[in-house]
Amino acid sequence: MAAIKRIVLDVLKPHSPNVVEFAQRIADDMAGCRVQVTVSEMDENTESLIVVITGDQVEFEVLSDALRSMGASLHSIDDVEVVQGE
Repeated sequence: MAAIKRIVLDVLKPHSPNVVEFAQRIADDMAGCRVQVTVSEMDENTESLIVVITGDQVEFEVLSDALRSMGASLHSIDDVEVVQGE
């Protein structure tokens, strides 16, 4: 089965939780994965983020659920690396 090794997302979220808490909560749900979050834009109510997740097997559904639980919305999947059965 193919496994997602790296995924780059464009995400919109409210100011709360802050970006540190946001990254930590994703990391808590994505055991064994590395989480990198960069703020690309900010306005009065929201922040646009570039979220990069890397790991042996990134579970997209778990990641999507984590984003939704924090009031974030996925704008796009900008990059993905998938490896077939290593």
